[in-house]
Amino acid sequence: MKIEGQAALVTGGGSGLGEATARELARLGAKVAVLDLNLDNAKKVAADIGGLGIQCDVSSGDSMQSAIEQAAAAHGPARILMQIAGIGSAKRVVGKDGSAAPLEDFIKVVNVNLIGTYNAARLFAAAAAKLDPMEDGERGAMVFTASVAAFDGQVGQQAYSASKGGVVGMTLPMARDLAQHGIRVCTIAPGLFSTPLMRTLPEPVQQSLAASIPFPSRLGKPEEFAELACHIVTNGHLNGEVIRLDGALRMSPR
Repeated sequence: MKIEGQAALVTGGGSGLGEATARELARLGAKVAVLDLNLDNAKKVAADIGGLGIQCDVSSGDSMQSAIEQAAAAHGPARILMQIAGIGSAKRVVGKDGSAAPLEDFIKVVNVNLIGTYNAARLFAAAAAKLDPMEDGERGAMVFTASVAAFDGQVGQQAYSASKGGVVGMTLPMARDLAQHGIRVCTIAPGLFSTPLMRTLPEPVQQSLAASIPFPSRLGKPEEFAELACHIVTNGHLNGEVIRLDGALRMSPR
């Protein structure tokens, strides 16, 4: 699929990997709707790239449907979904005081990262399936965001790893399911990236994390994630695949 001229949705587009992806899509000529729970961030990025900023909670069916409709009214129906919205968590199953981890924390992370991904995908796919097919019968492309934690999660990452592992496990069956509609599905599993959340850590901690990456021994650049996400859209034979983007990193237990 050629990105130029296409309408695209980017969840979590107000910062970090989502912002970089929204900017790269716009650079390549897409009409970009920046979806984020933080409306101010969404509008700021959208203003910079000539896009549309929309407040959106990916875990809510009504919120996601409304965002899709608002974007379609402004840009036409979307053929590209970059599902990047997500949250993190670190809670030991049994705390230092002997108490069990709060169930609400696990539920919240899974709701946003896994159910939110499925929610965005199902609504986008239902709309894209109604579009006229393009070259090779293609109607749309979706890129999900997992994490290396889906494969080698660390101590305390039960909720995060489970949610991202769910995204990984959903990728192939969804690609098979949507093949009849000409909609491709791929997932990127990033490693350690220089995002606003990462930059809140002390510099020595960031340097230590970067040194754990075999090569290149530095944190990933959000632009590198964005470039891969856009390549997936343009490469029509990429489908049902999960791609680690991590500099050969394998996370230690802690």
